[in-house]
Amino acid sequence: MNNVILLNSRPDGKPKLSDFKFSTEEKPEIGAGEMLLKTKFISVDPYLRGRMSESKSYIASFELGKPINSGGVAEVVASNVDGYKVGEFVSGGLDWKEFQLSNGKNLTKVNESLAPLSNYLGILGMTGLTAYFGLSEIGVPKKGETIVVSGAAGAVGNMVGQIGKILGCRVVGIAGTDEKVNALKTDFGFDEAINYNTEPNITKAIANFCPNGVDVYFDNVGGEISDGVHANINRLGRVIVCGAISSYNDTTPPQGPRVEQFLIKKSVLMQGFIVGNYADKFPDGIKQLSTWLKEGKLVSSETIVEGFNNIPQAFIDLFEGKNNGKMIVKI
Repeated sequence: MNNVILLNSRPDGKPKLSDFKFSTEEKPEIGAGEMLLKTKFISVDPYLRGRMSESKSYIASFELGKPINSGGVAEVVASNVDGYKVGEFVSGGLDWKEFQLSNGKNLTKVNESLAPLSNYLGILGMTGLTAYFGLSEIGVPKKGETIVVSGAAGAVGNMVGQIGKILGCRVVGIAGTDEKVNALKTDFGFDEAINYNTEPNITKAIANFCPNGVDVYFDNVGGEISDGVHANINRLGRVIVCGAISSYNDTTPPQGPRVEQFLIKKSVLMQGFIVGNYADKFPDGIKQLSTWLKEGKLVSSETIVEGFNNIPQAFIDLFEGKNNGKMIVKI
C-alpha cells in the first residue's frame, strides 16, 4: 500500500492536524511513458497556507480530499521514460505520497555527489533562487548599503543575508529568539540582529541598529515589523515583498499604517514577486549559487524532520518559528 496525505478541511486561522487526512491507496504500477518515484525529501513552506484556502492567487488552491503538493526530491525506482534511469534522483513538485507516477515533465535531475539531496530544496532550490533573484533583481544592492531582512532565521531570510554580505553590504536581520539572533551573527555573517520579541519599540530598535537608515528591505513577514522598517527607509530605498507570514493565518484583514506617504516622500520602490517570475534565469541563478557554495561563501541551514507522517506537523511548526533555515521532512 501507499501512504498519502490529503487536504481534509480548509483551515480557519492557523492550520491544525485535523485539516490533514492520512490515507492509503494501492501502490501504483508504471505504464508506457511513466516512471515510479519514491519520495526521499519533502519541502514544507509558508506559501502552502495560501493554497489551503479558496482565495484566488498566483497558483491554484488545493482541492479538498486530494493530495497536497510541494517541492520534493525523489528516487527513480522504475522507469519507462527515456532519459531517466533507475537509481537517479529528481526534484520538482511532488504530491505528499510515498510513491507516485510521473512522466518526467517539470522535474529536474539532481546529483547527490555534488550536494546533499536536501540542498536541492533549499540553498540550490527555490529557497536559494528566491533569495538570489529577489535581492539582485529588485533590491539591486550596492556595496556599502544597509540591508534589513525580516524572518532572517528562516530559509529565505538567512540566504538573503549571506548573499548581501557577499555583495559587500551591511546586513541586519530580524528574528524571534536570542538563539536565532546569535546564530545569524555567528553562523551566517550578519552584522547585527534584532530579537523582535524583546524589543518594546521595533521602530526605535531598527533606528539604533541602522544608524545610516535602511537602503534595502527584504520583507518575509509583513505586519508591525515591516511598519518599523518602513519608518527607517532611506530615500530611493527598495522594499522587496517576498512573504507576509505574520498575517497568513489571520481571519480578518490586517490593519496598519498606510505605505503611500513614505513611498512618495522618499521615492521608494516597493515590489512583490514570486520566484517563478525569473524562471528563464534559473540556470544562471543555480550556477551562481553553486559557485558560492563550493567557494565556502554560503552556508546551508536546514531543519530536518524525519518521517512521512510528520509532514503536517512540520508545516504547522513553521508558524511557531520552530525552524532554523529550511524546513524539510526526510521520508
